[in-house]
Amino acid sequence: MNENDISYDIRGAAFKVNSELGPGLLESVYETALTFELEEIGYDVKRQVAIPMNYKKIEFEVGFRLDIIVNNLVIVEVKSVENLLDVHHKQLLTYLKLTNKKLGLLINFNSSSLKQSITRIVNGL
Repeated sequence: MNENDISYDIRGAAFKVNSELGPGLLESVYETALTFELEEIGYDVKRQVAIPMNYKKIEFEVGFRLDIIVNNLVIVEVKSVENLLDVHHKQLLTYLKLTNKKLGLLINFNSSSLKQSITRIVNGL
C-alpha cells in the first residue's frame, strides 16, 4: 500500500473514533482508540515513537516523539485542542523531514467537524 491508500484508511478510522467518543477527551484517549482501529484492519501501528536528533556534535537520544506511525510510512499527530495553530502544522512537517517520510496527517479530535479538522501535510510527495 502507498501513503495515499493508508491515509484514506486512517481518515476512516478517525471518523469511527470520533463518532464513538465525540470531542473533549485527552489526546492519549484518541491516540489509543485510533491505534486500536488501525490495528483491527491489519496495519502495523507504532505509538510514541522516539525520533533521535543531532545538532552539530550533540546527539539527543530522544529529540521528539511521534504520536503514531502507520506501516512505517504515514505519521499521525493527534490533537485535542480548541484550534489548530500554525505551530502544529510546522511540528508535523519537521517530523516528516527528520524521519524522511512523505506524508503526515494532523487530526484534531476536539472539533465539531472532524472532516474540517484533518490536515494532510506532505514532504516531497
